[in-house]
Amino acid sequence: MATEKTKTKIVDALLALLSEKPFAEIGLGDIATRAGVSLGDLRDAYDGKISVLADFMRRIDRAVLDTIEDVSPEETGRDRLFDLIMKRLDFMAPHRAAVGHLAESARRDPGLALCLNRIALDTARFMLAGAGISSGGLRGAARAQGFVLMMARILPVWREDADPDLSKTMAAVDRALEHAETWSRRTDRAADILCRVGSKLDRHRSKPSAKPEADAPAA
Repeated sequence: MATEKTKTKIVDALLALLSEKPFAEIGLGDIATRAGVSLGDLRDAYDGKISVLADFMRRIDRAVLDTIEDVSPEETGRDRLFDLIMKRLDFMAPHRAAVGHLAESARRDPGLALCLNRIALDTARFMLAGAGISSGGLRGAARAQGFVLMMARILPVWREDADPDLSKTMAAVDRALEHAETWSRRTDRAADILCRVGSKLDRHRSKPSAKPEADAPAA
């Protein structure tokens, strides 16, 4: 099994390479060389480049989640989510160039975009949980995907925000959360309608079918 030190070197190597060139141009040998490990060590640690990216996301998740303190009753879910998003961007700040190249690569490669969406959904569920927002069931799945789409709108603003206070980024996060709240209310109503329709169908299926009347005796 690869050590945590080896994994960290590999993750850092991929991010360093991503800051220089597109994802598709990075080979496994390039990662191993930059990390100073053998290909065998790389294989022991990860299944491939996507696996390394997933570990990077988990590390950011853990760093953000470790900052969570006791929830104040005065804070709303939106307030907590705003705080977690800003903390997440702070932890990602050293890797802005890498995140930018990865986003550009995903726009050109639908397969990569799908893989990143799957990874981002795992992140979304933990970020929602950290904000005290449910991610279970149909509504939760919609909220998780909404979080992923919301971050996709925020990241381009963050990458170009040269203000040390990240004022443009904070404004973008606020707008995205407002949009997400509106979208969430709509999906909640749609989920309610689907649940009611499903309940009616279940009740209809559970009713016993009427028995055919016996033929009248011949006169």
